[in-house]
Amino acid sequence: MSTVLTQPMTAADFWRLPETEKRRELVRGEVIETMPPGMFPGAIVANLVELLRGWTKQGTDGYVGVEAGYILERNPDTVRAPDVSYVTSERIQAVGIPEGFWEGAPDVAVEIISRNETADEVREKVRDDLSAGAALVLTIYPRTREVIAHIPDGLARTFGPDASLEFPTALPGFTCRVAELFA
Repeated sequence: MSTVLTQPMTAADFWRLPETEKRRELVRGEVIETMPPGMFPGAIVANLVELLRGWTKQGTDGYVGVEAGYILERNPDTVRAPDVSYVTSERIQAVGIPEGFWEGAPDVAVEIISRNETADEVREKVRDDLSAGAALVLTIYPRTREVIAHIPDGLARTFGPDASLEFPTALPGFTCRVAELFA
């Protein structure tokens, strides 16, 4: 009996794949397909992007993206596409906005947790972003209307609907009420 070994896919090969209706990420060389988000998660993304874009236009600048790809690991490659991401203007000015994937983690990654995701999958995404250098990863839970903020030291803090989100290190000057995300 012979065994066929397949090489893990690289980020470059992943970039060249044709687009499909499914969302895809590359996780340690393997393509993972998921369903696109529903309408309510999409509205949360739109609300958060609007809030972050308004904040950047007040002088913070930087890049606010939706489902942009970030190369978080090499050999085997991992390319994650958080629902929303932010990269500081200083990092953008240093290299510009690439046509393809950004090399490294965003400063802030946000995941809207879908009904199909397992706790292990969510934890793996958070761990990948933080290990690659993200200063903050937010996981947003539409059904419970909560936000969990994860930081590199391993601590996590839960914010309920009446709480305010403020992260002076990762998002200096940004503030919003959790309820605004779900409006």
